Amino acid sequence: MRFIAPLAAAAIAAFSATAFADGHLPNLEGRNVTVVTENAYPPLQFVDPKTSEAIGWEYDAMAEIAERLNMEITFENISWDAMIAAVSQGEYDIGMTGITIKEDRAEKVDFSNPYMRSEMFMLVRGDEDRFDEAKSFAASEDALMGAQAGTTPFYVGVYNVLDGNEQNPRIKLFETFGAQVQALRTGDVDMVLTDGTAGKGYVDQSDGALKLVGGPLGTEDFGFIFPKGSDLVEPINAAIADMKKDGTIEKLNTKWFLDYKFGE
Repeated sequence: MRFIAPLAAAAIAAFSATAFADGHLPNLEGRNVTVVTENAYPPLQFVDPKTSEAIGWEYDAMAEIAERLNMEITFENISWDAMIAAVSQGEYDIGMTGITIKEDRAEKVDFSNPYMRSEMFMLVRGDEDRFDEAKSFAASEDALMGAQAGTTPFYVGVYNVLDGNEQNPRIKLFETFGAQVQALRTGDVDMVLTDGTAGKGYVDQSDGALKLVGGPLGTEDFGFIFPKGSDLVEPINAAIADMKKDGTIEKLNTKWFLDYKFGE
C-alpha cells in the first residue's frame, strides 16, 4: 500500500531546517518523507476493517509531527522482519511499528527519543484456564507460544517465560503479529506476548475471545527508526518533546487506548 498524506501544501523541497531558537520547531519546507509501517499492531497502527483505512496512534502522531515540522508524508507497508534492514539501507526515511529501543538495533539504525513506554503481557484466549501467568504457562508443557523472530516479545518469551532455548519447539514463528493473534484465536497456539496497550486493542475488539493475563514481564520504550546519520532525528525529537509538553501525546493515549471502540 502506498499513499501520500495531505499534510503540507508546499512542494517537495530539500531539507532546510531553521535553527532551534526561542522554542520554535524547525521548518522542513514541505520535504517529502517516506514512512514505513506494518499495519498489524492495534491500536498503534492497523487497517480499520470497516473502512479499509490505515489508522492508529502512530498515524495520528506522525500526522501531527508532519504538521508541526511542515513536511509531507508518503506511507508504505513492509513486514516487520524486513523493516529494520530496509530502513538501515535507506529505502525509507522513517520506520514505525511499536519498535523497542535496543542497543543491538541501534547499531543498524538511529532511534528517536521514546514516544511511548510499553509493558509486556501475555495475550490468551478468553476461556484459557490452564495458566494465568508466566510460570504456569512454562509448566503447561503442551501450551504453545506464537512469536516473530527477532522481536522483543520473542526474546521475552524465550528468556523470561520459557527455558532460554531459542529453538524451543513450543515456539511457533509467524511473519506478522496479526497472524499470531489469528493463530491464537483458532487454537494453533495458546499464548502470544504483546505490549499492554496493543494487547488491550485486540482484547477490546475480540468480544470476549481474548484476554490479558498475569503481570508485566518487562518494560520497553518505543521509538521511530531512521537510517544511520539521518538529519530527521533531531527535528522529530523536537516535535515529540513539543507534543509531550503541550499534552498532545496524552490526548492520543486517551483517544486510542481509552476512547476508541473496535468494531463500532
